[in-house]
Amino acid sequence: MKRLILTRHAKSSWDDPLTPDHDRPLNERGKAAAADLGQWLASRGYVPDEVLCSDSLRTRKTFSGIAPALPGTPVLELKPALYHAGPDVMMAVLRHATGAAVMMIGHNPGIAEFAHRLVAHTPASPDFTRYPTGATLVVDFLVDSWADVDFGQGVTVDFVVPREIVV
Repeated sequence: MKRLILTRHAKSSWDDPLTPDHDRPLNERGKAAAADLGQWLASRGYVPDEVLCSDSLRTRKTFSGIAPALPGTPVLELKPALYHAGPDVMMAVLRHATGAAVMMIGHNPGIAEFAHRLVAHTPASPDFTRYPTGATLVVDFLVDSWADVDFGQGVTVDFVVPREIVV
């Protein structure tokens, strides 16, 4: 079995309109949400051993906020291809993963479509459709290798958005 933890970056700052999109940091709400996500993941035992992360500042800072709550230190791999990637690119990156439990951190609209296409049955949450900032899906695949993962095979384990987390 393989487990994917699919996270959209936390809320980013638009304070400086001259900041290039790739370099936007998290705002205060995003920093708090990332820390809450880390606590939520750790409390449920959803702990990645490998993290595939877009190389944008907001995705990197999202992981930096999550990481302190996780036991151990997962291998972090920055993947420029995940910056605003669509579902097919995200799948191609995932198929090269090596961990048993992989976290992927990316962007909308691609991550929302990727999440929808991955699972056999979508979570009941109304937020799943729009996949807001910080949205996190935990999905299992009954495969031996990430190379064998395909759309529609995922079994939904959990789904959360940061505002639902009580820590």
